[in-house]
Amino acid sequence: MSSRRLVVDLYASAKQWSLTELGADEIRRETPAGWTVDIVSAPTFADGDGGLPPSEAALSAIRDAEVYFGYGVSRPLLLAAGQLRWIHSAAAGVGSLLFEEMLRSEVVITNSAGVHAVPIAEYVLGGILYLLRSFDIALEQQRKRVWDKSPFVGASSSMREIADCRAVIIGTGGLGRAIAERLAALGASCGGIRRHPEKGAPPGFERIGGPEELTGMVTGCDLLIITAPATNETRQLVTADILDRLSPGAIVVNVSRGSLMHEEALAARIASGRLRGAVLDVFREEPLPTESPLWTLPGVLVTPHVSGVTQRGFWRRELALFFDNWHRYASGRPLRNVVDKTAGY
Repeated sequence: MSSRRLVVDLYASAKQWSLTELGADEIRRETPAGWTVDIVSAPTFADGDGGLPPSEAALSAIRDAEVYFGYGVSRPLLLAAGQLRWIHSAAAGVGSLLFEEMLRSEVVITNSAGVHAVPIAEYVLGGILYLLRSFDIALEQQRKRVWDKSPFVGASSSMREIADCRAVIIGTGGLGRAIAERLAALGASCGGIRRHPEKGAPPGFERIGGPEELTGMVTGCDLLIITAPATNETRQLVTADILDRLSPGAIVVNVSRGSLMHEEALAARIASGRLRGAVLDVFREEPLPTESPLWTLPGVLVTPHVSGVTQRGFWRRELALFFDNWHRYASGRPLRNVVDKTAGY
């Protein structure tokens, strides 16, 4: 009987997302009986949820593979695969995987939702503190060698504590929960929006509402944090009306996808002083166009989609998730993090 094959396509061009040799050795050691592993040595792309062109080596390797472990799967890879049954993506987003042939196929997709939760939650917390404690103003003064306490202690000061804030987190999955737990530990009151509010409030959340309750829940909130997946239902979810319902001086954080945010409305409300600022790691168009006002608006922190980057923790969590799922798959048990192709996450 021929062995079952796993193809690993994780030697990314970006070092932070490239499988280490220790990781490759660990995959070989964890291989269940009756399986062989083919680790593709050609560089792959960690960006794009699998939507970027594959290497020729990956196209060749996937032809008779049963399982593929990489950063998503592009259309050419799926069309080249004759026996593929399960894809595990080392990315959390799956938007680029949901092309027509994939939707029609019986291939099971699992993703890495939750694996990036710790570094992204720390990014969110750091960004919020950056604005609540007016570090942006301090840095501007430092560049100019100005010693002036008035922006911090005067009538226009926006300095406050996290414990004085009411936060609403759109998306209560692993990432939303990690953020809520950290904010709650510092005294913030956290509400969450989830697709199925009947499932209750995860740890860190005081209250939960469904999508239809978003308008009411965000009214008067101080921190709006976006972690929900990009789907047709969440496109442009954060509208001008939603932004207008936040408390004066509120902060907006987006670590989901740029498609959820009305960027022009956000920029206008920060420029007018209606909102304190924003912490943005994702944008409708990436790279963010140089003409975007978000680059230069006071109170806006722009980062190039790197909130999930970490030195050590990613591969420890990623491989633990994959190994658990691989042994589940090999023994016919239910998998974790199965993507609902219809829902889009």
